[in-house]
Order: sequence, then C-alpha cells, then structure tokens
Amino acid sequence: MSQEFEQAASAFGARGALFGLDLGEKTIGVAICDPDRMVATPVETIRRKKFTMDAERLAALAAERRIAGIVIGLPLNMDGTEGPSAQRARAFARNLPRVLDLPLAFWDERLSTAAMERDLIAIDTSRAKRADKIDEMAATFILQGAIDRMRGLAG
Repeated sequence: MSQEFEQAASAFGARGALFGLDLGEKTIGVAICDPDRMVATPVETIRRKKFTMDAERLAALAAERRIAGIVIGLPLNMDGTEGPSAQRARAFARNLPRVLDLPLAFWDERLSTAAMERDLIAIDTSRAKRADKIDEMAATFILQGAIDRMRGLAG
C-alpha cells in the first residue's frame, strides 16, 4: 500500500494544498492542508446525493481552495484485504476525473473514524455534534497521515 501511495503522491508536486476525503455511504468528509503540507484541517461534510452532484461540490471546493491533489481514504479490512467499502472508494476515484481531474492517491484509513471518535469523546463532544463532525475529522486524520508520510519521504 505505501509504495502505491508514494508513486501516486509523486504526481502532487512539491507544494500545494491537498484534499483528504473520507468516503462514506451517506457522507463525504472533506479536509484540506496548507500549501506547505504541514497541517490538515476539517472543511465540511458533504451529504451524498448523486455522484455528479457530489463530485461537482468537490470541484467547486477544489477551485476555491486551489487544490493540487486528492488523498482518498481506502477502508481496508483489518487483514489488509479490500472489501465492498474499498471497492466503492476505488469506483468513486475512477469516476472522479470526469468532473474533477486532479492527481489522487489512496491512503490506508483503517481505524481513522474510530480514532477520531475517541478524540471527540475525550473532549466531551456531544453525540449529535460527533455525528456532524466525525466524517470531516476522519478526513483530517487521513490527510494528516498522508502529508506526514510525504514529509518523511522528502526529508
């Protein structure tokens, strides 16, 4: 997985903001990092409708924020195999260039939602607020892991 990520991430170039996406069945969590790729921050949670509408919202955000590439969380099974969720993420990525043609890379997102849920519980966030923010927080976790890895490769 990391070799696949490193190869794909090389298309991002040395600088530029990146999106991190956590693709759920009902929502897409969106995060962004700064152009120097130091810190990932949550942007929004898109309520999924139809692929084209979802992709057009991402394209509008990408244009507004001058995005150089996209990191998509790949929800692997704990044993590293790909199940239906990972296949849905790959299908989304295959279709995305029809609306938003940016380089993209997959990042192993195992446990990202669980990690963010624990963090939100630790800071005493209400269940309703956690439900609203969990996807964009998971996207932030995914993107931060990816940019940390890219910095490690560059350094």
